Amino acid sequence: MIRRVLLSWSSGKDSAWTLHVLRADPAVEVIGLLTTVNITYGRASMHATRLEILEAQARSVGLPLQTIPLPQPCSNEVYEEAMRRAIEDGIKIGATHIAFGDLLLEDIRNYRIRQLEGTGLAPLFPLWQEPTASLARRMVDAGLKAVVTCVDLKRLPCSFAGRMFDHSFLDDLPPGIDPCGENGEFHTCVLDGPMFSKPVRAMVGEVVERDSFCFADLVTEETPRREQAIDLF
Repeated sequence: MIRRVLLSWSSGKDSAWTLHVLRADPAVEVIGLLTTVNITYGRASMHATRLEILEAQARSVGLPLQTIPLPQPCSNEVYEEAMRRAIEDGIKIGATHIAFGDLLLEDIRNYRIRQLEGTGLAPLFPLWQEPTASLARRMVDAGLKAVVTCVDLKRLPCSFAGRMFDHSFLDDLPPGIDPCGENGEFHTCVLDGPMFSKPVRAMVGEVVERDSFCFADLVTEETPRREQAIDLF
């Protein structure tokens, strides 16, 4: 039986690589992307990826994008209600599973499993317990191109924000930092890779510190100048 899968899509490398892995499985049909979006700023949560870039990613991978609107601030109750609605919508279009790009964090994995209990959708974790050091290198070697869009300043200096996720970046990571940022050390936005039909054209705009994080804003040529201000996230 073919599993019809919705993919939790952050805009980053782990979700993009999950798509690559899923598409190599003949028993899987990926039918869409799910992304939580901060409706105040029109950006993906944490990664701060602009909606226009999310939409360009979806076009390049050839999948419909379903955005899950979240307010700011967002309580856990509001988040879970929004997810329930998204799950119901997924079932209506014939989804049987939701896939996540989680790697190592048991508490996050267990939370997702509990969230889907009794909904009619089952969770998939295609990358679960992959050794992150070798996985990160394999992503780069396969041609995945991503920009580091968010850095936790408690773990990395702001100078890492805006860099390409490449071998040089991995070589420069301090000891104790997960090469895939699995502990929240950094987040990325993918612009190209084996799962894309064509690159997403974007450039690094302003880089700012905000609430113990450093953000690198990705903009496109179509982004109006007035909307390139960093205070939009």
